[in-house]
Amino acid sequence: MKIVGVTGGIGSGKTTIARYFQERFGIPVYYADAEAKALMHTPQLKKKIIQLLGEQAYKGDTLDRGFVASRVFKDTDLLNALNAIVHPAVGRHFRSWVQEQEAPYVLKEAAILFENGNAADCDAVILVTAPEDLRIARVVERDGTSAEAVKERMSKQWSDDRKIPLADFVIENIALQDSRKQAEIIHYKLLGGRINT
Repeated sequence: MKIVGVTGGIGSGKTTIARYFQERFGIPVYYADAEAKALMHTPQLKKKIIQLLGEQAYKGDTLDRGFVASRVFKDTDLLNALNAIVHPAVGRHFRSWVQEQEAPYVLKEAAILFENGNAADCDAVILVTAPEDLRIARVVERDGTSAEAVKERMSKQWSDDRKIPLADFVIENIALQDSRKQAEIIHYKLLGGRINT
C-alpha cells in the first residue's frame, strides 16, 4: 500500500484537500496533527510534557494549547524538545493505523512533513500551497488569532519555495473548485491511470 503525504504551511488548506480525497474517493486519511493532540492526552506523553513545560501545560486533564503555543513558538529548543516527545509516538500510532487500512493508498496529512524528515517515509508527497496573505486571513478567521501570531507560526515552517522542489505534486489552493480538479488528476496518477487532458 502506498503512503502519500499531504502537507502545506498553516492556512494552506491541506486538511480541506485531504478531506476531499477521503470523501470523493474513499481514501483513508491519517490526520497527524489531530492524532498528535490526542496522543498528548495519554498518560505517557502527558507526564513527559509536564516535565518539559511544567504543570501549566494542562488544565486538569486537558492540554492548554494556548499556553503550550506561547512557550514553544518563541523558543526553538523547546519546540524541538516537544517534537522529540510527540513525533515518535505519532509515528508508532501511524504505522499501526496503516496495517488496518485496505485501499490502493493512504494519505498522511501533516503540517511539517519535510521539516521533521517524515517525507522520506512516503512514496509520494502532495504539497498544498496558497499565497501568504490568503493563508494569514484564513487562520485569523478560523482561530480568532492575530496576523502577528500566524506569522510567528509561519516562521517556524519551511517556505513553499523550499518545499516545492521536494514535492511530487503541488496543489495551489486558492479556489476550491480548481483545487478539487487538481486533486482528481493526482488521484488517478497515484492509481497509475492515464489522464486525458
